[in-house]
Amino acid sequence: MTAAKGFPSKGFYQVESFTGCKSIGYLVRRLHTLVLPHAEALFADAELSFSQWVILMAVRDGKADTCAEIARHMNHDTGAITRLVDQMEKRGLIARARSTTDRRIVHLKLLPPGKAMAKALTPRIVDFWNHILAGVPTADVNKLVALLTDLNARLEAAPLRKTAPKVRKRKVAA
Repeated sequence: MTAAKGFPSKGFYQVESFTGCKSIGYLVRRLHTLVLPHAEALFADAELSFSQWVILMAVRDGKADTCAEIARHMNHDTGAITRLVDQMEKRGLIARARSTTDRRIVHLKLLPPGKAMAKALTPRIVDFWNHILAGVPTADVNKLVALLTDLNARLEAAPLRKTAPKVRKRKVAA
């Protein structure tokens, strides 16, 4: 068996037995695809959209404090995030403040009404996940969260490849 340059050839997955439906990438993406419509529906009657709530939570939790960071965090278009933040700023949920060290950077700060809105809407997501996870042992949920947190940290630390890795062709028996 050959390996892509820079990656070990031995590990959990093996070329000979690999199936897409058991790929972590596929499973995580499928979960996202399945969860998003549920989450958006949970916010259908709310004062904020699900995406706006995610922005509030990203700022509240210190994950991002600029539109560009939020866009990267959410894998969203910067222009779309800026428009959402514009709406939230007009409603007094978020404030913008130009950086004192770099005028090109505009930081976001959660205002008290934004904090209150984030707190008021959080039970929708908490209740959703508690319903979906009903019957799953707490230890398993803790392990899943730990594994996903570790996987996120590993991917955030991994250098992004600009090109596909070169793979040596395997000899096929005639």
